[in-house]
Amino acid sequence: MEVQVQRHSIKVLARSQFQPEQSAPVEGRYAFSYTITIENDGSEPARLLDRHWIITDADGKVQEVRGEGVVGEQPHLKPGERFRYSSGTILPTPVGCMHGSYGMVGDDGTRFDAEIPAFSLASLARLH
Repeated sequence: MEVQVQRHSIKVLARSQFQPEQSAPVEGRYAFSYTITIENDGSEPARLLDRHWIITDADGKVQEVRGEGVVGEQPHLKPGERFRYSSGTILPTPVGCMHGSYGMVGDDGTRFDAEIPAFSLASLARLH
């Protein structure tokens, strides 16, 4: 049996954490950090060019963020390689969520988007 690997396949995993020391709930400021792992599961190398985030707070307010690369880098991932980085965001509410996509380009010139699955941002103190 032959298994065919997709040429361009990027897997994105996210983990978030509330940052109480950087938050000021009385002022409507809830800080969250997140760690993203981007893994090339495909058979061709690819470079991350840009990012598009959609951040939604508990009141339904949506903020979109677009920019080049991630944390000042445009990582090039060979098949099987992964890139991990951490960043953060501030919300006016104790809960919210994020999702989006990374604009990628394969070494063959093919442009494609790698989906960033939705993940929650939650202040545990407010959930109990």
